[in-house]
Amino acid sequence: MATLSVLVLVITGFAWRSVDSLESNLATTRLGLGGVKDGAVDILMVGTDSRTDAHGNPLSREELASLHAGDAEADNTDTIVLVRIPSNGDSATAISIPRDSYVKVPGIGMSKINAAFGATKATEKQKLLNEGTPEADADRQATQAGREALIKSVADLTGITVDHYAEIGLLGFVLLTDAVGGVDVCLNNAVDEPMSGAKFPAGEQTLTGSNALSFVRQRHDLQRGDLDRIVRQQVFMASLVHQVLSAKTLSNPGKLNQLSAAVQRSVVLDEDWDIIGFARQLQNVAGGQVKFETIPVIDINATTDYGESIVQVDPKAVHKYVASLAGEEPDTGSSTPTVDPSTVTVDVSNDSGIGGLAARVSETLSAEGYGHGVVGNNTGTSVSTSRVLAADADSAAAKSVAAALGGVQVVGDSSLPSGTVRVVIAADYTGPGSGSASTSADPTSGILDPGTSPTPAPPGPAIDASSKGAKCVN
Repeated sequence: MATLSVLVLVITGFAWRSVDSLESNLATTRLGLGGVKDGAVDILMVGTDSRTDAHGNPLSREELASLHAGDAEADNTDTIVLVRIPSNGDSATAISIPRDSYVKVPGIGMSKINAAFGATKATEKQKLLNEGTPEADADRQATQAGREALIKSVADLTGITVDHYAEIGLLGFVLLTDAVGGVDVCLNNAVDEPMSGAKFPAGEQTLTGSNALSFVRQRHDLQRGDLDRIVRQQVFMASLVHQVLSAKTLSNPGKLNQLSAAVQRSVVLDEDWDIIGFARQLQNVAGGQVKFETIPVIDINATTDYGESIVQVDPKAVHKYVASLAGEEPDTGSSTPTVDPSTVTVDVSNDSGIGGLAARVSETLSAEGYGHGVVGNNTGTSVSTSRVLAADADSAAAKSVAAALGGVQVVGDSSLPSGTVRVVIAADYTGPGSGSASTSADPTSGILDPGTSPTPAPPGPAIDASSKGAKCVN
């Protein structure tokens, strides 16, 4: 929710006087992100229900009480936002992903996307404990596995390669909100919803602390449930960005120190992120040029075949939508060129963690007439989504191989010799040779047909962080 303010803190003028201190005290995690240029810098921002701070320290009883969220251990990622910053200098877009989106999660199968982190962490932690790993080490390694599973799930859904990662817990949201003196919001109607603690009058108001948390967490008694909650979060983030950039924040040393302390205690970033270098690239973000949008949704009231309420999404539609925000269209090889397969030799690298998958894919391609190339494990940069690599992403040979594999993304790689086609298979692969009976691109897999028309949610009007005044919402 408030992670976008972390970027703003570093980019704005105040950060330059204390950025070394800020960086040295930030919690970081090694994730091995990026490595593929796709027209934008893609940042995954995650809001968690964690009852610890960024360094793993338990929150005090007073802090837990102030959150009104209970003290039960939780690892849900109930806020998932992908920020796309196009390399052409256009304004950034923060894309919200509904927490109940039904997607393919590595090692789990089809699941709500907000379970990717928590379920993977719980499974991995128990495995490590059973092997005799000390509790603290098991928790740290399991948390890492949870983050990686979430990143891969988002990459599979959106078709992008995550370049950077930022995570904030409940306490951090409250600390950042209070540090700027509260955030202005506006409600169309009065609210009294006990499950979230949201009790507010209609109209404009300034929210602080746990009241702000209740505002962005409410989803019951809202017409579109989680989709309306996302709108709440987006207008709140837009207002928070505007507040951080305001003169009364930037000219107040006390508030700046409070903001810095909040970030250091509550934010986790990937350790390979050159924050200072990144800041120099983002004058548009510093100027408030951030739009907030939501991925397209097929049905906000879908149900699995075992009765779980979910949000149904179509990865192909999401891929196209996300790619358009960087000024391009995804190339899935759907327009298959005429190529003699015997003239194309294909190397296949396995980055899926599934033994023998590269060999099976290579055999499948050989059966289609393609030349058998080098087969083995991926020794380059790890990837979250399967891809066909070629020096020229528009080459007929690369597109032909992509089509043969069921529409895998084609990515240009200038390091490859001309004419070389290389396939990198990630854990998301469900095409020919995978042995999978279903595909992650099938938006109906495991979903019950209710016999009624779905309730779609196409992307609505963007919310602009540079706008003056709080946008009134439900």
